[in-house]
This record gives sequence, structure tokens and C-alpha cells, in this order.
Amino acid sequence: MSNSNKNYPDDNQNRRPPGLPGSGPPGRYPRNLFGWLVIIILGALMVSMLADMGLTTKQIKYSDFEKRVINGEVKEVTISNTHLTGVMKDDAMEGKDPKTKKFEVILPGPGKPEELTKLLGAHGVEYNFETPSTFVQILISLVPWILLLLIMYFLVFRQFGKAGGAGMLGSFGRSRHRIANKEQSKVTFEDVAGIDEAKDEVQEIIIFLRNPRKFQRLGGRIPRGVLLVGAPGCGKTLLAKAIAGEADVPFFSISGSDFVEMFVGVGASRVRDLFKQAKENSPCIIFLDEVDAVGRKRGANIAGGGHDEREQTLNAILVEMDGFDTNDQVIVIAATNRADVLDHALTRPGRFDRQIYVPLPDIKGRMEILRVHAKKVKMAPDVDLQRLARGTPMFSGADLEAIINEAALAATVAEKEYIEMVDLEEARDKVRWGRARRSRVIDEKEKIATAYHESGHALVQSLLEDADPLHKVSIIPRAHMGGATFSLPEKDRTMYTKKYCLAMIRVCFGGRLAEEIFCSDISSGAQADIQQATEIARRMVMEWGMSEKLGFIRYGSDELQGWFGDMSMGREYSDRTAEIIDQEIKQIMDAAYSDVKKIIEAHRSQMEALQQALMKYETLDDEEVKKIIAGEKLDKPTVADLLAAEQQRTEPESKKRRPKEASSDDGLTNPVPNPGLG
Repeated sequence: MSNSNKNYPDDNQNRRPPGLPGSGPPGRYPRNLFGWLVIIILGALMVSMLADMGLTTKQIKYSDFEKRVINGEVKEVTISNTHLTGVMKDDAMEGKDPKTKKFEVILPGPGKPEELTKLLGAHGVEYNFETPSTFVQILISLVPWILLLLIMYFLVFRQFGKAGGAGMLGSFGRSRHRIANKEQSKVTFEDVAGIDEAKDEVQEIIIFLRNPRKFQRLGGRIPRGVLLVGAPGCGKTLLAKAIAGEADVPFFSISGSDFVEMFVGVGASRVRDLFKQAKENSPCIIFLDEVDAVGRKRGANIAGGGHDEREQTLNAILVEMDGFDTNDQVIVIAATNRADVLDHALTRPGRFDRQIYVPLPDIKGRMEILRVHAKKVKMAPDVDLQRLARGTPMFSGADLEAIINEAALAATVAEKEYIEMVDLEEARDKVRWGRARRSRVIDEKEKIATAYHESGHALVQSLLEDADPLHKVSIIPRAHMGGATFSLPEKDRTMYTKKYCLAMIRVCFGGRLAEEIFCSDISSGAQADIQQATEIARRMVMEWGMSEKLGFIRYGSDELQGWFGDMSMGREYSDRTAEIIDQEIKQIMDAAYSDVKKIIEAHRSQMEALQQALMKYETLDDEEVKKIIAGEKLDKPTVADLLAAEQQRTEPESKKRRPKEASSDDGLTNPVPNPGLG
């Protein structure tokens, strides 16, 4: 079934500049011209009303009016139910001002008082009576309201209808999806790496969209919906685009939050409009990003119930997905990182028949992702992507793309021809832990304490066999950290052994004990270490069954989604068991504390050497740490040496360019590039 000649709706389609032929419906005047005519007519009416309402009429008191009648200054009077209007004689106008010729008087009471007519008749003043029609009075009272409604129409509701929506709310009921047709959808499986299993699971969907009769031959039904589940940045949206690109079909994409508005029923209307357009352009793919925004369990909030806007939107999605026929070649793909909060009616077979887990990439997947993004930039020949992939465990595809981009930016600022390995490592640290703050002024005592702290981490991590290998250690501040010790895992860990957990707890204690032994004081810099070590020990005892006293029992509590968010079910064990848990956690921590103290005491000279090297070089890699522990000396330039060498190199060139300038003004003409970490 070919759709090459089918015109797909596009946001840019049928948009013509105003005033050109064809900009309005045939046989009708443009709506803008009609609106301006109405405004001009209303303006003229208002001007005439203001002119008639007394721009040349002066209001006077009834007593003054009587005096003027007695003095013979009034020429004629027109009497109505509530007031009268009169005309002065020409020779009686105040200062011959024409504005004082007409006057108006509010009558003391309704009707036609006999005293007034006697007074006018006695002094020869002409008078007549005016009885306005009821229709005119009603019309005059309604004019302000009519003007207000017209202003609201032109300023508010008419703007809603410019997008072609039906009714007073205009485009509120129209779907706000974005569509990429076959010519615009250029993402294919070659652009998706690191999730091979997920790509294999969606192959049959691509085959169905290309050749639906192949599945109809044996009576099989293709999944109506596919739910992509995974952590943020793992490539769920990219995978959905690749499916559309491989199948060569239109791609309707919309976020779950785009359905919900302040008006009740708008979300459901947009859902119906989206599915209607998708069926008209089948075969196609509907992609609902962040579907948990509208697909959460019903009745799970305070304002829950059938009248909740979000629940009405969810009900509309359920009904539309149930309305698919076998011949409707529309596949709904949704993405979320919170599949646990979705309504069960949404994830049941017949709606989202299949859930595809998109995991964080392993070392092989990270290597493939890095290669995909490395094709777009210039890499130095000595760049080792395998080493970078090893050093980025638990990084998502988005994180890896950010590393390549940050490295390219850093190399550009440093005016390099290629991206070097040092740029990639600095970009990795920046993405995960924040940018290095080299300009921060640090107190000398704080710097010494930080050097001992990081030396303790590096020493313990290098000596323990079960810990991850050391990558580098630095005392350069980064984000909220005064320094950092980085590890380089040899493999991706899918499970944690007891020896590995105990080794990681000991590494956490290395910094605090180094401060205690060498600085005769402790600081708050070990806060993150204490938190990490306590969390590991608690999970060993309560969740992983690594306590000899408590045994193979889980003591953690499940969390429920309640009215007020995550709510714990409470403790499921006795006070005596809670006391034993506390004792076991403290026993693990105390044993680690004692072991690490012995290690540092036995390697005092190596600790001193590491601290002095960090004070001098600020950053040491794993090979340099091993040399120091082995008693060897380092022979590499310091940061000050690099700055001095750069200054000596640029100083003669600046003198050649500026021979007449004083030598005291010579200096660096360009910023010195960062020497980098490692």
C-alpha cells in the first residue's frame, strides 16, 4: 500500500501571508475587513452619542432655572419625565459664550408638575413635552454591555479562533502535536546505538507498517501500543523516531503535558483530534512522550474522581486505543521513566500490548554510542574511546553525547585542531561532577586538609584488591566538592558482592581518618563519604541479607503512591529487630574504621608523599599514585612551570610585534590553555 502521493497535514501547510489572494474562504470578505468596519461604525456611534450627551449643554440647579425664567432669560424648554432642557435667549448668554446657550435641569420629581407649567406660561416661555419610547430607553441601557462584549470578542475569543478551531474556544480543542512526514524523518537505526535488544523487539512493528498483509495472512494481530520504559536519556524518543524512519511513515509526536489545560474537557478533545488525524494519515506512528503526565493511576490524588481533567484525558486515550480496528495501521508508542505509576487499564494487553525496557548502556553499548557521536567531530589519533567507555559506568546516551559536545567546545576554546583525550576526560568529569573551579581562592590550611583527605581515599583505594581501580585524584574544587578521587571500574556491575561493599565502605573512611591522623582535627568534608558508607551498610543488612545475625531476610519497607506522594507502609519488624539492625550497621562501620586506620598508620610515609605531590601538582593519575606509593619520585612540570614556559614563549613574539612599547607592558596576548587533568 503506497502513500507517496498522500498529503500529510503540517503545521506550515496552508499558511499564506495576509492580504494575498486565497488567504480567505472563496466568495467571502476577509474577516479582518469585517472587523475593522464594525470598529469604525461603533466609533462613529460613540462620537455622536458623546456629542448629543452634552458637550455644549450646561447643567444648572432648579432654583437658578426659576430665577432665569422670572428674569425673562429663557427662550424655550423641553420637558421629560426626569429632566428638562432649555435654550437661553441670545442676549442672556454668559459672556456671549455659545456653550452657555443650552442648559439642563434635573426635575425634583417625575411627571409634569403643574407649578412648572404655570411658571413657564406666566413668563411667556415656550415649552413642550418629550416622551421617549421604551425601545430607545432599553437600547441606550444595553449599549455599554454590547460594547463590552464586542471588545471581549475581538481581543480574546477571536484570537482563540485564528488557528481554525471550532466554537468559541477555537484552537483549545485542537491537538498540539508535531508531525514529521516521510521526507523529514531522517533518523534510522544507524543513529541508535547501545540498545540492540530494544531494536530487535521493534523490528516486527517496522515490518507490519511496511507490509501489513504479511501478518494478516495467518490471522495475527500486531501490537496496538508499545510502551518504552527506561531512565531519562537512554534513547526512548530517539528509538521511536528511528522506528518511523525505518518504516518510512509519518511520525506524530506530542508530550503528555500538552493534553492538559485549565479548561475541563480540552485534553479529551485533543486526544480525539490527534487520533482522528492519525487515522486519516495511516500508516503512521503516534508518539506520546512522558505519558505518565496523563496516564497515572486514577483516584490517586485528593481531587480524584471522574471529573478530574487528567482522568478525562486518560479515559479518552483508553477509548481511542480500544477503537482501533485490525486494518487501522496506527501504532501508538509511549515513553516514560515511571511505569510503576501508570494506570493498569493503560498497560493491559489490547492497549499497550508490549513493554520494552530501554536500559542504561553497558560498556559495549557506551563504546558504540561514543563512536556514533565521534563521527560528527574531529578526534585526535591517540583518543582511546574504550578507556572513556570504561570510565563512564551508569552514564546514559544523553550523558555520552554531552561529553563529546563539551570536549569539542573545550578544544575549540583552546584553539586546538583536534579533540584530545584530556578534553574528553575533563568533559566527563564536568558532566558528572560539575566544572572545575580553578579560580576559587582556597585557604592554605583548607588546601592542606583537602590534600590529606584525598590522599587517604587514593591510598586505601590503591591498596584494596576488591575496590575499583583508581583513575585519578585531584584537589581542584569541582561544584560543591573541594576535591575528588575518581575510580575506573573494570566492568559494569550488575550485582554487588560482600567483599566489594566492604571495600567501598573502607574507601569512604580513608579521607576522614587521614584528616584525623595528620591534621589532628576533622571537618565536614566527609559528609558525602559518611552518607555513602552508611547507605551501603544499611542496604547490606536490611535488603541484601549480608548480616550473620539477621540472615536471609529483607527488612526494608515498600513505598506506596498515596494522596500525599510516596508513603511508607511503616516498619514491618519489632523494636528488638530494629536494635539488632542498628548494632549490625554500627559493627560494619566500626570494623571498617579500625581496618582503615591500621592501613594509613602503616603507610604514613606514602601518605605524606601523596599529600606533598597533590599540593605541588594538584592532580595525579593512577600511574603517578603507584609510583609515589612505591617510593619513586615524579618528574613532570607543575602548573606554575607550564605558565612560566608559556609566558617565555609568547614574550619575544609580543616584543617583535610592539618594539616601541615598554617591556613592563609585555604580557600574555592569549589566554593560556588549561593543562588539563591527568
